[in-house]
Amino acid sequence: MTLRWLCGVLRVRGKTDLLLVFLFAAGFAALPVFALLPSLWGFAVASAVSYAADEVLHTRAPAFVRRLAALQLTRTLRFAVRTVMLLALAERMDAPDAVLVAALAVLSAHFTLVVLYTAVHHAIRRRRILPVVVRNLDMSGAGIPQSPPAVLYRRFLRKLLHLDLPAHAGLLVALAAGVWQPAAIGFALTAGLAVAAVVALLGQLRRARRMPSRDEVIGEVNRQLAGYRPEVALYFSFASVSRDFMYQVNMWIETLEQLDRRPLIILRERASFRYLGRTRIPVVCVPKADDVAQLELPELRVVLYPGNAGKNVHMLRVAEAKHVFIGHGDSDKLASSNRVSKVYDEIWVAGRAGRDRYQRVRHAISDEAIVEVGRPQLSSIRLHAGHVPGPLPTVLYAPTWEGWSDDDCHTSLIPMGVPLVEKLLAENVRVLYKPHPLTGKRSPAAAEADRAIRQLLRADNERRDAEGAEAAIAAARPRLAEIQARLGELSGRLAGDDAQQTREARLPGRDGEAEWRELRAEWHRLFWESRGPVRHQVILKQLPTLYECFDQADMLISDVSSVVADFVASLKPYVLTNANDLTDEAFRAAYTTAGGAYLLDRDCARLPEILDAVRTPRRDPMASERRILKEYVLGPDRPTSMERFNSAVNALAEKAAAEQAEREQVEREQTERSTVGQEAVVQLSG
Repeated sequence: MTLRWLCGVLRVRGKTDLLLVFLFAAGFAALPVFALLPSLWGFAVASAVSYAADEVLHTRAPAFVRRLAALQLTRTLRFAVRTVMLLALAERMDAPDAVLVAALAVLSAHFTLVVLYTAVHHAIRRRRILPVVVRNLDMSGAGIPQSPPAVLYRRFLRKLLHLDLPAHAGLLVALAAGVWQPAAIGFALTAGLAVAAVVALLGQLRRARRMPSRDEVIGEVNRQLAGYRPEVALYFSFASVSRDFMYQVNMWIETLEQLDRRPLIILRERASFRYLGRTRIPVVCVPKADDVAQLELPELRVVLYPGNAGKNVHMLRVAEAKHVFIGHGDSDKLASSNRVSKVYDEIWVAGRAGRDRYQRVRHAISDEAIVEVGRPQLSSIRLHAGHVPGPLPTVLYAPTWEGWSDDDCHTSLIPMGVPLVEKLLAENVRVLYKPHPLTGKRSPAAAEADRAIRQLLRADNERRDAEGAEAAIAAARPRLAEIQARLGELSGRLAGDDAQQTREARLPGRDGEAEWRELRAEWHRLFWESRGPVRHQVILKQLPTLYECFDQADMLISDVSSVVADFVASLKPYVLTNANDLTDEAFRAAYTTAGGAYLLDRDCARLPEILDAVRTPRRDPMASERRILKEYVLGPDRPTSMERFNSAVNALAEKAAAEQAEREQVEREQTERSTVGQEAVVQLSG
C-alpha cells in the first residue's frame, strides 16, 4: 500500500520508475555536497546520474516531469543548477581565474543563446499557425512553405540545453588532468554549436515570413470545398480535446464513409487532429468562430453532432442545413436525454428505448423529432452463438468514470471496484479490465481504486505462469510495434506541425485501406495469442479496441453507461453494478438496460451465482430477456442499422433541399414584386 501511495504521489508507474526518481533526486542532492567537499569523481558520477535519470524519466514518467515543472523545477532550471554546481566545484579546486571567467562567460552565453533560440522558435511557430487545418484536401495551391527541419524545430529545448555537455565534460577532464586545453576545446564546442543553431534557425525565420495570409488560406480551402461539394458534415467540439474525447468522432468515421452523400468532418480544436482516426473523408479544423462563418458550404444539407458543446452554436446558425444530435453512445445517463437537445431539428437514437427516454423529459422534445436509426458501429461484434469459450471464463470489467459531478457519478470503482476484482480472482476467472479513458480525472478515490485493481491483476499474473507468458509477450512485441508503426503511416496523420500537415494534405483515395484492415486484424490476433487464454489484461490504449474486448469476453460487468447498450448487441450475459443497493425492481425501473442484466449488489454476494450463467449456459435465465432488450435498445436487425442511418440522412437532406428551394422561390417572388413596385412608382412619378 505504501509503495502504491508513493507511486501515486510521484506520478510514476512502478518500482523501476520509482528507482529512477530516487537516482534522479540522489544525483541532484549529491551535486552541492561533492562540489563543496570538493570531490571531483563524486561530482562527475552524480552529474552523470542526474543527466541520465532526467532523460529516461522524460520518456518513462512524463507525469512526474510535469509535476516537477508545476513546482517550478523545470528542465532549464535543472540544467542551470548543474552548471552553478560545476562552477562551484572548479572554484573549490582552485582552477585559474582565467578558466573560471571563461567557463562563466561561455555557459552564460549558452543560456543566453537558448533564450534567443526560443524567441526565434516561438516567432516561427506563431507565423505558421493557420486559421484552418486540413486533411484530405489538396492544399498545394495555398503556398505554405516547408516546415523547418525536425532537428531544429522539434524538442529544441532538450537539444539546445544538452549543448552544455562539451563544456561540462571538458572542464571536468581539465580539473582531473590539471591541464586546461580540454576545457578550452569544450568551451569552443559549446559556444560554436549554440551560435550555429541560432544562425540556422534565423534562416528558417526568413522562410516562415512567406506564409500565406488568413484570407488566402481560407480562400484556398473554399476552392477545394467547392470542388468536393460536401452534403453532410460531422461537427465536433470539446473544451479539452484529447485522445480521451476523440472516440466520440472516431466511432462515426466508418459510418460516414458508407453514406450515399458526400461527408465532411469539421473540428474546432487543433489538438483533435492528433487523435483523429484513419479516414478518407475531408477534414477541416477551424478554431475561431469568425473563420467558421467564412466557410462556404452551399450544398451542405445535414450536420451531425456527436456531443453537446457550447461551440455547436457556431454551426447551428446555418439555416440551410438540418441539424441532428447523434450522440456518442446510447445509455441511461442523463446526458442521453438532455433538454439541450431541443436546439436540434432531429435527435437520432438507436432504438425505441432512446425514444422513450426522451419522451420522459416532458415538454422538451417532440416525438416527431426523434428518429430510430440503430447503431451502425456494432455490426462487427461477434454474437454469443458464435463465441468459443476459453479454458477459464473471461469477464470484461469496464466501469464508467466518475462524471463531471457527484450527481452524474455512476462508477462502481469507488464503492466496490476493488472488492469486486478480488472476488473475481477468488472465483478463478480471467479478467479484462478496461476503465473509462477519463477515470480519475476528477476523483482521487477513483484514481486510487484504478491503481489498486491494476496491482491486483499484476500480482495475480505473477502468481500464474509468469515466465512463459512474459516470454510470449516479449517475442510478439517487435511485430506488434512494427504493425503499429505501419498503421500510423496509413492513418493519414502526417509528420510536422499543423501547417506542414495542411501543406502535404492530398485528395482522399482508397490506397492502403485493405492493408489497414489486414494489419489491424493481424495486430489483434497476435496480441491475444501472445497473452494467452488465462492471463489478465489491463486495456488502456486505443488497441485493442473495446469491441475486440467484447469478442474476447464471456461476460461483461459494467455500470450505467453506453458500453452496456453496445454489449447488448452480442447477446452475451452482462452484469450491472447496483452500488447503491436499490431493490431489483427499483433498479430495473430506473435503467432501461437493466432489463436483460444480472444485478450485482455492493457486497458482490451474488457473484458466484451470476458466474454460473457463464459456466453453465443452460442456467442463463436472462437469455430471453436479452433478446427482447436488444431490439428495444438497438432496433431490429432488418433493415440493418447502416441502411436505416443512410436512409435517415437521405430523407433529411432531401427535406432540407426542398425547404431551401422553397425559400429561394419566395425570395425571388419578393424581389420580383419589389421590382414591379419600383417600376410602378417611377411611372407614376413620370
